[in-house]
Amino acid sequence: MTAGVADYQFAPEERPTFPGSPAVPTHPLVRRVGYVAVALLVGITATLGNALVNVNIASLSGAMGVYVEQATWLPAIYVAFNASAGLTLIKARAQFGIPKVTHGSLIAYAAAALLQFLFPSFASAVVVRAVSGVAASSLVTMTIYSLMQVFPAKTRAMALVIGVGLTQLGSPIARMVPVEMLALDHWQSLHLIELAIALAASAALWTLPLPPSVCVKSFEPLDFVTIALVVPAMTLVCGVLSEGRLLWWMDTPGLGWALVTAVPLFSAAAAIEWYRANPLIQLRWIGTGEMLRFVFVALVVRLALAEQTYGAVGILTSGGLTNDQLRILFALVVVAMVMGILVASAIFSEQRLPKLVFAAALLIAFGAWIDSSATNLVRPPQLYVSQMLIAFGTTIFMGPALIYGFLRVLRLGANYLVTFIVLFNVTQNVGGLVGSAFLGSYQVAATQAHLQALSEHLLANNPQVMARLQSAGSAAQVIVDPAQRSTQGAALLAQAMTREANILAYNDVFNLVALLSLAAAAFMAYRIAVLRYQRTRAQGASG
Repeated sequence: MTAGVADYQFAPEERPTFPGSPAVPTHPLVRRVGYVAVALLVGITATLGNALVNVNIASLSGAMGVYVEQATWLPAIYVAFNASAGLTLIKARAQFGIPKVTHGSLIAYAAAALLQFLFPSFASAVVVRAVSGVAASSLVTMTIYSLMQVFPAKTRAMALVIGVGLTQLGSPIARMVPVEMLALDHWQSLHLIELAIALAASAALWTLPLPPSVCVKSFEPLDFVTIALVVPAMTLVCGVLSEGRLLWWMDTPGLGWALVTAVPLFSAAAAIEWYRANPLIQLRWIGTGEMLRFVFVALVVRLALAEQTYGAVGILTSGGLTNDQLRILFALVVVAMVMGILVASAIFSEQRLPKLVFAAALLIAFGAWIDSSATNLVRPPQLYVSQMLIAFGTTIFMGPALIYGFLRVLRLGANYLVTFIVLFNVTQNVGGLVGSAFLGSYQVAATQAHLQALSEHLLANNPQVMARLQSAGSAAQVIVDPAQRSTQGAALLAQAMTREANILAYNDVFNLVALLSLAAAAFMAYRIAVLRYQRTRAQGASG
């Protein structure tokens, strides 16, 4: 143990589970309440800074003097560094201790945010997003560890369910922050919020530090080689996923070259890890049937969850709505997420995990199906029920899925912890980019198909079409020339047709999400039946 704990002898059940994780002694009530407050602050703010950037990316691009396609690199860099952070942070905590690693990442985050505040530019924004991705990974871990100090050993799994659920609140809360407040003085308010997040989290963790952990020599030289290969490869892949639907996959050679560069980097890292005596990433474990099933379900459900961040928001913003008009919708989403956290933590058990995933998939499917009949008159009130169902399904899936992996790691040993954390981060963070890229590309293709289908019904000899062409809308009273009025009418008709094609395409997206979620639910129903059959057979054999 680290110095300063000679006056307290930890009981066996209070000792750290893994090197780098804190001890879990019995705390008085006041200190447990303090750890709850720290977890709430750190958990909610862990992803809030990046979420504020994501939901305002179009406006931020103008303030930074870059195109939207360039600004979209910012969330991609965050995801890449967040997904890769586990490669470094877990071993760093085991070797140097939790306080040094966590406060080091928060100090770096605060310094980067201060740099962007003093010298705002796209380059400084890139640095902030990279550092914030690493810091967010630390804050998520600290949220879970803080909550573990609150619960007794028998119910400690609730800390994982609640902790990972709290970190999901950042995105809907970001939608509720007034844009006019963030945009003050060239978005300096946003930079100040990120600086405040880093300083507040650091102050909270200094005020009520976690109990000490076991420090052991953890890093090996080849670890740094793997990290140096994986991080740039992950960054390139995330960049392609973010840019593909905007620049279009087949029209931008740079996207192909990025993938061509990423593949050998990943291959080299895999070759190193496959033949190492003590691999950083346990590739053989990832290739087992159990983990492949976990990855499949986690990716499919995460892809379906993009319905909320891309589909629902997309159909509303295409109708001219802004974040300021979505506050009530996302306030209800937050309420639904909190309810999901409470329900999942109350009923979770390892035996119920498949049923919880099954229920989450059905809720997402039902919510997407409700949205699939949208029209150009859809507004936030029409999406309240569906988005609350999807938000509820999100939180009853995320926490139990994390516990499922941790239970496997506990049985196998600490050497598998890095592998699982990286795998979980990839399925959820990179999986979110995959979901947006896939649904966005599908929506673009569906829009073109609907445009073609609608245009085939616009015949020049149709009286309604002729009347629409001559109307020219509100400009008809000031346009005297019939030819110009017809041209203006044609432009307005094309705009209306494009709007309808977009709505129909979003409905196709919602139907696709519903089908994917039903497929995940069907797979989980099959797994539940198989597990029940195996238990019945085992009981019969033992009897």
